[in-house]
Amino acid sequence: MSPQSLLARDLMTKDVVTVPPNTPVASLARLLADRGISSAPVTDPHGRLLGIVTEADLLRRLAGAEDAPVGWLRRLFLDPDRQAERYARTHGLEAHDVMTREVVTAEPDATAEHCARLMEERRVKRLPVVGDGRLAGVVSRADLLRAVLEPPARIGTEAQARDDRIRAALRKEMRAQPWAGSLYTFADVKDGVVTLHGFVRSDDLRRGLRVLAARVAGVERVEDRMEDAPLPLPGEFV
Repeated sequence: MSPQSLLARDLMTKDVVTVPPNTPVASLARLLADRGISSAPVTDPHGRLLGIVTEADLLRRLAGAEDAPVGWLRRLFLDPDRQAERYARTHGLEAHDVMTREVVTAEPDATAEHCARLMEERRVKRLPVVGDGRLAGVVSRADLLRAVLEPPARIGTEAQARDDRIRAALRKEMRAQPWAGSLYTFADVKDGVVTLHGFVRSDDLRRGLRVLAARVAGVERVEDRMEDAPLPLPGEFV
C-alpha cells in the first residue's frame, strides 16, 4: 500500500442515518425522500449492521404488486425458498422484510483503491464501513471522487473544510442570482482560490461572476478561466 493511500476511515461519512429492523416501510420511504438520501443501513441496538434498505429495495416492493400469478406447471420448476423470499421482500411491512441482507462492506483500513474495486465489481453505489462488528460509516461514490480530486494530505484538514464552505456559499449565491445560474459556468476552489471555468456569454456576466466569487468570505483570489461563448448556448434557457 502506498503511504499516500487514503483509507475508508478518512473518506467515509460518519453521521449515517440508520433505522431499526422494525421500521415501517412507509416511514422508510418518507425518510429517504425527506432526507434526500438513497439508502439507510439497518442496525440493531448495539450498532451491528443487519442489512441495508435502498431505493431499489422499495421500488422492487412497488413493482411486485404487478407480479402475475404463477401457473401450476411453472411452479414445479421454481425454488420455493427463493419465491418465499421474493414474496416477503415485495409484500413486507417492515425494514427487516425488504432490506438487502447480503451487504458488501469494507473495513476502516481498506484503501480507497480497494473500495473503488469493490464498488465496481459488485455494482454497488455505497459501502458500509464495519469495524469491531459495528457500523462506523459509509463510503459513497461521491466520497471516492474526493480521493481523486483532493491530495491525501488535505482530506479532513482545516484547509479542505474552508474550501468546502466557500464552494457551498458560491453555489448558494449563484442560485440566488438569476443572471448567474448558467449550465455552462462552474467554480472550483482550492486553498482559498476560486477558479471560474466554463463558458460565459458576455463581459458583464464575466465581471459579475468575478465580483460574486470575490465577495465570499475566505476567498483569497479569483482566477478567471472562462471562455467566451456564442449566443445562445444550447439549453441555456431551457
